[in-house]
Amino acid sequence: MFLINGIKQAVLPANDRAIQFGDGCFTTARIVEGKVCLLNAHVQRLQTACERLFIPFAQWAELEKEMAEQALGIDRGVLKVIISRGSGGRGYSAAGCLHPVRILSVSAYPAHYDRWRTEGIALALSPVRLGRNPHLAGIKHLNRLEQVLIRSHLEQTDADEALVLDSEGFITECCAANLFWRQGKDVFTPRLDQAGVDGLMRQFCLRQLAHSAFRVVEVQACEAALKDADEIVVCNALMPVVPVRQYGPHHFSSRELHLFLAPLCEQTR
Repeated sequence: MFLINGIKQAVLPANDRAIQFGDGCFTTARIVEGKVCLLNAHVQRLQTACERLFIPFAQWAELEKEMAEQALGIDRGVLKVIISRGSGGRGYSAAGCLHPVRILSVSAYPAHYDRWRTEGIALALSPVRLGRNPHLAGIKHLNRLEQVLIRSHLEQTDADEALVLDSEGFITECCAANLFWRQGKDVFTPRLDQAGVDGLMRQFCLRQLAHSAFRVVEVQACEAALKDADEIVVCNALMPVVPVRQYGPHHFSSRELHLFLAPLCEQTR
């Protein structure tokens, strides 16, 4: 069951702009022992996205309270929060859309993440590339058709996650995660000012690495850069950090970066 504007229901008007145009934003949070991990950061992410999308959402106190309440009594789970611009306007015009809609739902925690953290994952290069758009880059808006196509292709392979490039051929992210790769003490992660999602766990990892023995650099790099890596890790708010054991013919056994980040990321609960 969904919680829509504070009411338990599963019905949304057909003219809601989330349906019509993907006009909204969302975040997905991990629930551990009845609490939403990184609750304040998830709310801030939604606030940033609403500002960027010019969505006049104002019920932040109610939303944060509902998020906390949805997690109560759940040992491990996933909380998804969507903010739609709501119904109204004509065509693409948002004129008159004064009542945004908040939608909350809880689902089971993906069991395979436990196995991934132990065994590592395999990456496959996706043929689907992300369009570059600096105004939308970084935020988690509802226009996810690129990710749907990436996932559709991934499911035709034996890999666990996809390596995704942007339309200029630069490494950007995975289908549902950000990534870092290490060479010695140098750690690299893609710049996300043109495409991709600036995930909360990515932001957390960057802060931890800034005060570590590693030197972290945000780069524009081509896919070939991964062939010289000693290690690759991927992350999102649910995993939260997973090692990559294989990319194409390249195998990675070192876990120096993963062993540094993993216990720190677990503290975000």
